[in-house]
Amino acid sequence: MDQLIEFISNHPFMVAAWVLTLVMFILFERSKAGKAVTPAQATNLINKENAVIIDIRPKKEWDTGHITGAKHIPLADLDRKMDELIKYQQRPIIVVCNLGQAASSATRKLKAAGYEKAVRLAGGMTEWKGQSLPIVK
Repeated sequence: MDQLIEFISNHPFMVAAWVLTLVMFILFERSKAGKAVTPAQATNLINKENAVIIDIRPKKEWDTGHITGAKHIPLADLDRKMDELIKYQQRPIIVVCNLGQAASSATRKLKAAGYEKAVRLAGGMTEWKGQSLPIVK
């Protein structure tokens, strides 16, 4: 520990550059993933703005339970089924996966296709279930 403190005090510019690089990397990765909404914000979007929920999990996971009214489009099929979503282009779209990580790539695809209001559910279905919010099987 003493060596670490000595290194930091002897090389403040190098340490500052490393910290700055780390912060920039984290911010860049977060922006790449797209905007995330909490389950409470998602519920608000569903109730007040008639948001559409797209569940991109595989069928096996979908069958264990999903958000009421969600549309099942597995991530592997999203490119082929993008035209099914045209009627929802002006509405908010909430992309749901298991943990919230895979939804970032689907959200990027949707935004590239012109779905400007596409967001991902932070924490995915794990967070949704963790907050004891309703699911259907």
